[in-house]
Amino acid sequence: MTKRAGDAAVRLAGVSIAAAGAIAAAMPQAASAQQATTQQELSADEVLMLDPVTVLATRTEERAIDALAAVSVVTQSDLNTIMPTRPAEVFKYVPGVSFSDRGDDPGSSINIRGLQDFGRVAVIVDGARQNFQRSGHGSDGQFYLDPEMLSEAEVVRGPVANIYGSGAIGGVVSFTTKDTDDILRPGERWGALANTLFGTNRGRAMGSLFGAVRPTDSYDVMVGASYRTQDSYDNGNGAEVAGSGNDIASGLAKATFRPADGHEVKFSGLTNRTDYEVGQSAANASAYDTKLQNDTASMRWRYSKPEDRLFDFEGSVYWNRTDMEQIKVCCTSGQISGTLGVARTFAIDTAGFDLHNTTRIDTGSFRHAFTYGADFFNDQVETSDPTGASDLSTPSGERSVYGGFLQWKLNHADWFELITAARYDGYELSGGGNSSEGDRISPKITLGITPLPWLTVYGTYAEGYRAPAVTETLVAGAHPGYAPGIPSLFTFVPNPGLQPEVGKTKEIGFNIRKDDLFSKGDALRAKINVFRNDVENYIEIFTYGDPVTWCPVTFPGCPPVPLVTINDYSLAQYRNVPEAMIEGFEFEGRYDAGAWYLGLTAQWMEGRNVNEDTPLLSIPSDRIVTVAGIRLFDRKVTLQASWTAARYDHVPDGYTYTAAYNLVDIYVGYQPNPDVLLHAAVTNLLDEYYLPNPVGQPDMILATAAPGLAIKGGLKIRFGG
Repeated sequence: MTKRAGDAAVRLAGVSIAAAGAIAAAMPQAASAQQATTQQELSADEVLMLDPVTVLATRTEERAIDALAAVSVVTQSDLNTIMPTRPAEVFKYVPGVSFSDRGDDPGSSINIRGLQDFGRVAVIVDGARQNFQRSGHGSDGQFYLDPEMLSEAEVVRGPVANIYGSGAIGGVVSFTTKDTDDILRPGERWGALANTLFGTNRGRAMGSLFGAVRPTDSYDVMVGASYRTQDSYDNGNGAEVAGSGNDIASGLAKATFRPADGHEVKFSGLTNRTDYEVGQSAANASAYDTKLQNDTASMRWRYSKPEDRLFDFEGSVYWNRTDMEQIKVCCTSGQISGTLGVARTFAIDTAGFDLHNTTRIDTGSFRHAFTYGADFFNDQVETSDPTGASDLSTPSGERSVYGGFLQWKLNHADWFELITAARYDGYELSGGGNSSEGDRISPKITLGITPLPWLTVYGTYAEGYRAPAVTETLVAGAHPGYAPGIPSLFTFVPNPGLQPEVGKTKEIGFNIRKDDLFSKGDALRAKINVFRNDVENYIEIFTYGDPVTWCPVTFPGCPPVPLVTINDYSLAQYRNVPEAMIEGFEFEGRYDAGAWYLGLTAQWMEGRNVNEDTPLLSIPSDRIVTVAGIRLFDRKVTLQASWTAARYDHVPDGYTYTAAYNLVDIYVGYQPNPDVLLHAAVTNLLDEYYLPNPVGQPDMILATAAPGLAIKGGLKIRFGG
């Protein structure tokens, strides 16, 4: 056992002992609880084909399969089968969603339909936006979240969720953390949920414990914590990926009060502490011991009563802070990274609010839902680096973004639906003596027809608006040379005149929902989408100027004869591309016959800089995922196999990437009663070597291969009374 794994065993002792105690305590409870079939149970038998509900697409509650948008919901039952170790795995069966993750950094960067970084995808955790961004040799926008904290996750692909405000030209991802209803069944006053996981590939482990009490129906309290650790893993070639180990400790607390009929007030706090080493010392690249702290606090007030048609209100305020401290631990000193032991920090404080209400009116056979609201958030970015390099690439600054929206949803009988919306956005940005501001109105219209009881066809035109980020607008100064004596490679030039991006999406979708297709009780669900997103004023970094050459003055004959060209251009600036185009196809389907099930998801995308006719680097791999499973022994045993086939063939010359790869995963779960789940999985069964994110990183030298074959197993148990 490695030192990290040994330390982990000691740290996990408390949680593991608690889980063991939970097992012993739960066994007497299990028999009396076996008949309960609520959705928050661990048992998947009765809820697999219950259609999950979403409010993400239109802020009004509807079944995801009925939503006139490319929306997907990952439920707790899905999470039990996936057994995710990082957020990227949560969406492994969702089309159109990819991640530009590095093995040496547990942070996640989401790519939706070829758009990512600088807030092009709005990431929301318990209603709070996650806007952390650190520029360098990696993604320009990350969030840190342990999937063990999650109750479910939702995603809307494309700028059709324009009611969520500036930035969502790629889509919206909303994570909901565990709550009292994930632990207690109706009528219970107390309960606990324990989970453990251990794995191979140089060792990994996780333990968590959540508890909840509901003394009366007027209030409840839930608290929980998890600890996760892993050693640096081996890739598919058997080589260790340096720096891919990490330790993650998370805590969660919620208190919910119901002071009057229809009213609910919820206070929530989430914390994350992540320790890891970023950089690959084996490649003689700089490496940094990194300590990250992410804290989120929110308060939500909800009012909803079925008989009240005028008010269906929700308001929330939130605060989020991400603070990263890095200390250089390897390798050589340089003007960019400084000397060994030098510390640098990156921090962002985000505070905001979100208010919206729905008013419902019926006129004859027409049902109207008017949803309207306003939102605001403020980002305070602070960067400190003695070398000045980090202040250069991630400048300090402030940004305020605000807006309001109005949406009209019209339904007639069961075959016609019309959604129209308009959103006003504005922003103000300042820092380093520069400032920028702007505003815009973005429209949306969707028309849906249900010609057959099992088929809905819809078309959408929607626009999204993204304000420039602090870094894109304010980055300024000379990029240091790689070593003493080497001049600046180029100089960043600020661009306060940078224009916001505008995404204009055209989409056609098909929703298929058919029960009792081949036998009584079976079910077919599918969503098919074809889309094109034309992005005006797409922001990319450009280099320009005169060629820069350099040679050591001590080299014989030099000068005047130059030795090497350091950079073709001496200036760099973020600028607007007049137009970028992304088009693609998505399929998401599942057939469930009870004793067995099949699933299929697929994505194909292509994106280009229209003016220069060059491919966009952010377009992910084409991908097909096939899932097949059976349920045995009164559905107490589930066996599942999945096959992921991915291909990437439109990358520019000179970039390192994996052209194609195939991944096979195996899952087995045993559930003797609704309160106990014993399960295991084999990931990357073929021990394939591949780069999961061939593009989207400025420095492909630092791209890391994904883990090779790994086996993981765990025990999850719930009890209460």
